[in-house]
Amino acid sequence: MTVQIPTSMRELHSRVSEGVHIRLLWCEGDGRLAVAVTDTRSCEAFSIELRDGEDALDVFHHPFAYAAWHGIETSARPPIDEPTEPLAA
Repeated sequence: MTVQIPTSMRELHSRVSEGVHIRLLWCEGDGRLAVAVTDTRSCEAFSIELRDGEDALDVFHHPFAYAAWHGIETSARPPIDEPTEPLAA
């Protein structure tokens, strides 16, 4: 999965834990905030644009919880294929 972050965004804070890189980003032009997450072990990534009223540091410290709240998929694992025919006994 590829996450595109506009070049106008500035990194305000960053942390790495067990191969997961989390960055708090700010758009100087319009004041938007986002948290970008990259798992360097699995090459999976996602980003969360903060909504009105959300605490930036809370999203930064709990990005997976906020991703779930926002309905953002955090893994690129392929779905398990179900067999189309019944298995023989």
